[in-house]
Amino acid sequence: MTAPLTVRARITALATLLVLVVLLLAGIGLVVEQRRLLSEALDEALAETAQQIDAQGEDAPTLLSGLGDDDAFAQVVRDPDEVVASSANVRGLGPLVPAHPPGRRTVDGLPHEGGTFRVLVGPPSGGSVTIVGTPTDDVEESIAALMRSLVVAIPIVVAVLAALLWWLVGRTLRPVEAIRSEVASMGGRDLHRRVPVPSGDDEVARLARTMNDMLERVDRAAQRQQRFVADASHELRSPLTRIRTELEVDLAHPDEADLLATHASVLDETVGLQRLADDLLLVARADEGHPGEPARAVVDLDDIVLRVARRLRADERVRVDLSGVGAGRVSGDRDQLTRLVGNLADNAVQHATSTVELSLAARDGHVVLAVQDDGAGVPQADRARIFERFARADGARGAGGGTGLGLAIARDIAEAHDGTVELEETPTGARFVLTLPGID
Repeated sequence: MTAPLTVRARITALATLLVLVVLLLAGIGLVVEQRRLLSEALDEALAETAQQIDAQGEDAPTLLSGLGDDDAFAQVVRDPDEVVASSANVRGLGPLVPAHPPGRRTVDGLPHEGGTFRVLVGPPSGGSVTIVGTPTDDVEESIAALMRSLVVAIPIVVAVLAALLWWLVGRTLRPVEAIRSEVASMGGRDLHRRVPVPSGDDEVARLARTMNDMLERVDRAAQRQQRFVADASHELRSPLTRIRTELEVDLAHPDEADLLATHASVLDETVGLQRLADDLLLVARADEGHPGEPARAVVDLDDIVLRVARRLRADERVRVDLSGVGAGRVSGDRDQLTRLVGNLADNAVQHATSTVELSLAARDGHVVLAVQDDGAGVPQADRARIFERFARADGARGAGGGTGLGLAIARDIAEAHDGTVELEETPTGARFVLTLPGID
């Protein structure tokens, strides 16, 4: 199996072939045009000679005047076949060509000379017909010389052009080869490297910049994935370590073991692990583009808020203020929206000192939910990354049971519903505002 031709070779071969075809067609056209021009000049010379002979009459002293060729001839023929005057080189011969019909013709071989002749049979004048002819050797020799020149010149021109094309295409593709070589040498740990960008703003330069932008995105995605795996491993390791420690202690000291307390502790840790696994699965699906467009149905967001509030009040850790909750209807997935509101509320409960305030209102075609706590708030330096996965302000603030995934999941669900989740400035605590498109 032969190796495929390179782009450089294909471009050079194709361009060379096209130029060769163009030069061949141009050469053929040049030869045809040259033959036509020389033949017309020959015919004009014959016509001029015939006119001179007609003007001199039968007693013309020199019938070859102006022909300029020893093999040229002239005859004056009277009907039917009587030659009344002729040039010296055909004297004594009958008509060399038929006197009828008049016109120009090309004749191969005549009695006085071989070769090809261009002959003009003039129209009858005074009862006689003038016949003049001259060999076409000069025309054929000129055409042959032109063809020899073209046979030599065309291959030389094509060869020079092919060499220039090979050099030019190679020079043009050199930056592309540099880009390919750099990318080919990159490994999984070399995503920080970038391809060389040539000067200018041509297609190759734009390709290099686009490639670098892609590498930048891949690098950031790889870094996020690495941090995600590391953080997930850490989050999984801590509860598993606590479960293992409690079980090992009970096994090492069975007489002193409090199995009921151990069971309760392990159950709490297992519930936390289950919630973490659910969060990780939801985040993984979001990264893969799933669930994508949520199921659309009319949802009373105030019902979801009240249901989440009842759950929070049952915990009795903080006071839940619902005085600002009004009606609000949106289009979306009820389960996902319940998860969204629950994550925002759980985050507020986790960091509240005593009170969590929920408010809901329809405003300018949108439904706005605000969740505010009276805790320490989010430091200014951490506001830009509070919605990142596993992010915690001051190493502590997050959502979803302390895994740092709750706010990130809330933001993903909101964006899937064409909404937003933002952290607003507030004098005390933290205030998260969810905005979704409302329906009547």
